[in-house]
Formats: sequence, structure tokens, C-alpha cells
Amino acid sequence: MEEGIIVAIVVIGLPWLILHYITRWKTAATITSDDEVLLEELYSLAKRLDERMDTVERLVASDNPDFQPKRLIADQERDNQQLRELEQLLAEKKGAAR
Repeated sequence: MEEGIIVAIVVIGLPWLILHYITRWKTAATITSDDEVLLEELYSLAKRLDERMDTVERLVASDNPDFQPKRLIADQERDNQQLRELEQLLAEKKGAAR
């Protein structure tokens, strides 16, 4: 009787436990649609804030010629490179979804 229980645990229980946690691990590693919406909102917020910082730096620089911005000068390629990379990834994702 005891041997039957041990065999059942090893043959049925152990593989079920392993497969259960493998399935949990795979589903936890994916981004949900809510996460994607949040990331898109954060991206648009970052883009708006970047544009506002560019505007503030231009206004302050026009009032004070000695002003040295801490950030890169507006409209330079390096300044907006990360945002452009995100735009490209979003465009590729939307293209693949269609």
C-alpha cells in the first residue's frame, strides 16, 4: 500500500508540480495588455515633458544669453534619440499586430 502511494506521488504528483510551476513562470514573464497601455501612457508623458523642457530652455536662453542648459541643446539628434527609438519600436509593434 505504501509503495503504491509513493509511486503515485513520483509518477503523477512530481511531474504535475513541475509542469504547474513551468506554466506559472511562462505566464508571469509576459507583459499584460494593461502593462502595455501603461507603458504607452508613460511614453507619451515622457515625450510631452521632453518638449516642455526644450521650450523652457529656449525661453530661458532667449532671456539670458549666459544660460548653459544642463540637458543637451533642443532639437539635436542625440537629445531625442531614445524617444525616437521608442517610437520606432511602437510603430513596429503596431505593424506586426495588424
